[in-house]
Amino acid sequence: MQNPMPSPLIRRYTPEDAEAVAAIIDHFALNTFVSYNSQPYGKMITERFNTQTDDYPNYVVEIEGKVVSSGGLRPVHPGDTVKQTGEIGYSFFPEYTGRGLGSLLLERIETDARTLGMISLVASISSRNEQSIAFHLKHGFVECGRFRRAGIKFDQEFDIVWMQKFL
Repeated sequence: MQNPMPSPLIRRYTPEDAEAVAAIIDHFALNTFVSYNSQPYGKMITERFNTQTDDYPNYVVEIEGKVVSSGGLRPVHPGDTVKQTGEIGYSFFPEYTGRGLGSLLLERIETDARTLGMISLVASISSRNEQSIAFHLKHGFVECGRFRRAGIKFDQEFDIVWMQKFL
């Protein structure tokens, strides 16, 4: 039986978190289908996180002072007529999945989205990331689109699955 996990702290991302966030996201880029990249993100990811606004916050999840997850909300499109829909994304170090942290972070992001007047959230997921698809289905998302054979990673084709939840 696993020891109980210490209480997580979900807080806004700060530039001091850049190295930890890059480590999380680069792990998935190099080793899994969670990320569409196959190379480290480098500065690209920290630039995205550093340009957050109050309308599109980014978060980290800390356990005992260690950043174990990152995630947030971003515009689904730059057009001003679709601001009621946000795109979500998050990543956890593998040893912290299946412990309820994703549910807590998603709840926080959904609360922010509602406060911002959003009525819909979407997530873009690799078809080979079955764990994420199952997570989103469990939390009320439905598949709303699919780009077939959109990419190749580790010599395997994958679809991009779009999932949506109305708030």
